Amino acid sequence: MTRLRQKHSGAYFTPDPVVSTLVRWAVHTSSDRMLDPSCGDGRFLAAHRNSVGIEQDAASAAAAMERAPWALVHEGDFFAWAAETTERFECAAGNPPFIRYQTFKGGVRERALALCRSLGAEFPGLASSWAPFLVATASLVKRGGRMAFVVPAEIGHAPYAAPLLEYLISSFGLIHIVSVRSKLFPELSEDCWLLYAEERGGHTETIRFTALDSFRPNNAKRPPKSGEDISVAEWRAVWNRRLRPFILPESARNLYRLAAEHKDSIRFGAAASIGIGYVSGANDFFHLRPSTVDRLRIPEALLHPTVRNGRVLPSQQLTQATIEKWRAADAPVMLLRLPKVSKDKLPVAVRDYLDSTAGIEARGAYKCRVREPWYSVPDVQMPDFFLSYMSGRSANLVRNAGKATCTNSVHGVRLRNAVAMKRILEYWTNDFVALSREVEGHPLGGGMLKLEPREATRILIPAESILSQADPEVMAEAVVTMQRWRHYAD
Repeated sequence: MTRLRQKHSGAYFTPDPVVSTLVRWAVHTSSDRMLDPSCGDGRFLAAHRNSVGIEQDAASAAAAMERAPWALVHEGDFFAWAAETTERFECAAGNPPFIRYQTFKGGVRERALALCRSLGAEFPGLASSWAPFLVATASLVKRGGRMAFVVPAEIGHAPYAAPLLEYLISSFGLIHIVSVRSKLFPELSEDCWLLYAEERGGHTETIRFTALDSFRPNNAKRPPKSGEDISVAEWRAVWNRRLRPFILPESARNLYRLAAEHKDSIRFGAAASIGIGYVSGANDFFHLRPSTVDRLRIPEALLHPTVRNGRVLPSQQLTQATIEKWRAADAPVMLLRLPKVSKDKLPVAVRDYLDSTAGIEARGAYKCRVREPWYSVPDVQMPDFFLSYMSGRSANLVRNAGKATCTNSVHGVRLRNAVAMKRILEYWTNDFVALSREVEGHPLGGGMLKLEPREATRILIPAESILSQADPEVMAEAVVTMQRWRHYAD
């Protein structure tokens, strides 16, 4: 398949050692009937003679039939098929397509979410395709049956993974997640883990979790015995329904749990509100260089200095001197900030710029096209602090002494409690707080740490009594562990 087709269909075919291992986990006898809900070119079907596959891509379905001529392969939408079929299976195995919500849309998405809703799994709007695939597949597994799947590492932290895990917890007697640090698909930025579930028709109060540095094929009928049983109650109450913190050593995790439960600990959200900056819709048009301002004679009153990305932020404080340095470098950091007035009330120089070739192109951009007037950028604010949205080693928290604004590539932090903020600033570089950013944030491709606003509000500042118990070496090593798992400095 071409790269573009792969990306849009989520079809990245599974290495043979992973296929054979998962099929051994799922299939216990030769008579077991196995389902692969997105069979691709038939790699899982070829590993077991009594198998059924569904595949929406015609070329891949034809390849599956050729690879596994004994298998029954249905070409079409899995969710439509799953809603109608009366077939049931002893087991299921595969690698469901990882299609993000932006592409997972239309009739297929509506059918998927409606089917999951009827089964008791309610997914949020940002759910990617693989999670509904697994809920629908589980509904087709016979009582006592099993599932073994490759899953994105997002199962360990994404909010939309929680409804999937809740459904599996209430539907299987055993749930085992095997996290793998090294990449199963070296060509992808996405990390993948393994999911095993058995005893369909039961329910469980624990999630078995195993963390492996690399995948090792085995001939066992079950995942590795190493690991620990996580209380579902603790997963919900302490870890915000996330499994990723269980990558950490137990000593660091126990201290973090004590801090989270301590009455004198605080979260970042207690000190400030955190949100994304403005969306201009046409950055190159709305962000002007000082030389361009002079040439076009744009009035200074209609311009505002802005932070366009986190890389330009100083370490602690953004001042007027910082802004003057940007201007001296002729950087495009002056936001054209126009009021919501009719164009004829704007200065002639501005009207000429709006009617220029660049302006005509900008007004056709989606965000500009859908707002009125198109040239007035909404939600421009001057926050008290800036917070890195994505970072490598560490997220910056920077005071906005220069009264700049920011785009949505940086978070704006607005003060609510000065006393709490003083404490956050005091401990921001502490290894415990650095660990909290890793725990509450999530990995992004390229080794980056991403902090959504809701995640940033959960950053934990521990009580003094907890900090006094923290072994600096243990905390520092815990931070390094989380960074290694997101491939920072690999």
